[in-house]
Amino acid sequence: MLTLIKNGEVYAPDYLGKKDVLLVGKQIGFVQDTIERPEHFVEIDVIDASGMLVVPGFIDAHVHLIGGGGEGGYKTRTPEIQLTDATLAGITTLVGVIGTDGTTRTMPALLAKARALEEEGITCFVQTGSYQVPVKTLTGKIEEDLILVDKIIGVGEIAIADHRSSQPTVEEIAKLASQARNGGLLSGKSGIVNIHVGDSYDHLQVIEEVVEKTELPISQFYPTHINRNPHLFEAGIKFAQKGGYIDFTTSTVQQFLDDGEVKASKALKQALDAGVEPTRITFTSDGQASLPNFDGAGNLLGLNVGKCMSLYKAVVDAIIEDGVSIEDAVRVVTENPASILKLAGKGRIEAKKDADLILLNKETYKIDTVFAMGQKMIENGEAIVKGTFEN
Repeated sequence: MLTLIKNGEVYAPDYLGKKDVLLVGKQIGFVQDTIERPEHFVEIDVIDASGMLVVPGFIDAHVHLIGGGGEGGYKTRTPEIQLTDATLAGITTLVGVIGTDGTTRTMPALLAKARALEEEGITCFVQTGSYQVPVKTLTGKIEEDLILVDKIIGVGEIAIADHRSSQPTVEEIAKLASQARNGGLLSGKSGIVNIHVGDSYDHLQVIEEVVEKTELPISQFYPTHINRNPHLFEAGIKFAQKGGYIDFTTSTVQQFLDDGEVKASKALKQALDAGVEPTRITFTSDGQASLPNFDGAGNLLGLNVGKCMSLYKAVVDAIIEDGVSIEDAVRVVTENPASILKLAGKGRIEAKKDADLILLNKETYKIDTVFAMGQKMIENGEAIVKGTFEN
């Protein structure tokens, strides 16, 4: 199948200007100033993207594919993600994690859900483990998970600085990170360690001690929820200035913002203004996670569910409300996660990359069309491909 997208303004995420993009099957075939449809040729679906921006499909690198939560008992376990939860938000690649509950949420279930979503049309990977240390893997060893299972690209989310964590020591974090690094090297994957950071004033201390005391580089770690409070945000800025990666969570509720959480779009602007390299920052939605609110004694006060759509909204808010350039706003959900996670076919609009694209209205930034691996998933803002149980 050939699809020709004409007259759109391409952000690859670098601004390329007005270009034509030819999709050949599941890949981008050509990106050129002009591509003409030849006469008497095979069928080509031609899309006029005049008045639209063409950007890479979004990568959401931290999503609870099989649900999360449970901090308020069994009834508070959140539901699984559905295909259109992602595609309507422009997300064409998901990375699944487990979270707090590593007992009833298991690696076989996570892997099966990832494969199901791929069968439905989008790309999925997963991290091995959950909050707990020792890490609960699929095969019994971190290295074997990474080397033997194609979809497993790293470890996480491991919890630190949180009353729900297993309170891992510096030595435990160093060992699991070493195993992840070796598994990544031997499999050609990132082998990154995704770290959930809680509200404690310990912040990123355990990671920083590992980096200080071992040969492990700071880039081995991928801490998330860095915008959850002002003091962690400040610690995260310093961490990124040292060469580390930081991830801002886009799912939130007004109460969290009122209590001091830094809105993701504003966090991006402030980080860039502080001199953090744009390539060091990502957004993730924490989709389908529970958003628990605890009191000072650790008692659960309330619960909400994270939404993948928050990722798209944060990108738009960064551009419209916070004055971030389109390039940098798009970069944090495309090129940056692709680079950090070593997803070679993802994150950019260029020949031989996967045909994951979004067409956005140039004036409103509303999502018009989404392609995932060359298949049109969203058209005129409506889902034309739905998950198996969504019809």
